[in-house]
Amino acid sequence: MKTKNVSVIAICLVATLALGPVASFAQQATTTFSGRAVVLRASAVGISLALADTGALPSSGGSLKTSVASVSVLGLVSADLLSSATSGSGSSSQSQSSLTSLNLLGGLVTAEAVKSNSSATCSNGQASTSGNSQLVGLVVAGQPVLTANPNLAISAPGGISVIVNEQTSSSGGNTGSTTVNALHVKGPSVDIVVASAHSDITCS
Repeated sequence: MKTKNVSVIAICLVATLALGPVASFAQQATTTFSGRAVVLRASAVGISLALADTGALPSSGGSLKTSVASVSVLGLVSADLLSSATSGSGSSSQSQSSLTSLNLLGGLVTAEAVKSNSSATCSNGQASTSGNSQLVGLVVAGQPVLTANPNLAISAPGGISVIVNEQTSSSGGNTGSTTVNALHVKGPSVDIVVASAHSDITCS
């Protein structure tokens, strides 16, 4: 009788050891997230700004939000109601960034309202991304801009380039990543990104 009991215990131990690594591997196969939203990132002539920046979203997901009532740097930028958020849970991650009453470089670029959105989602283990910008009352070098097609490039005086609705993305298999910048202003000693929203995901 004792021999039989010892054999049963041994079989149970072997089964536990054999299944243990499988169970551990299954627990590790989870969806991971990344995201960040920044309303204003600027560098020009020794000035460096990063306002309403959520920081990086943890790989486990969650939610981050931040806001700034207003900003005013003479000759560089002024804006109100700067707000950004990023989150990740379930099968998707998303980021949003917005502001109002934008004035860049002494009126070279102005807008009543600017907003960007980005998202990365999983479906049946496959990743996909999307994003867009909304710009109300956008004016560049005195000319109204009525379209916001992705990566619209506009030349302005002083060697300044304005990219409207700047989008970069990549997806393939179980990973997807996208960044939307509502405005990207570049020129000699100037680099300004307005309403940036980044999202990415790795599906389980």
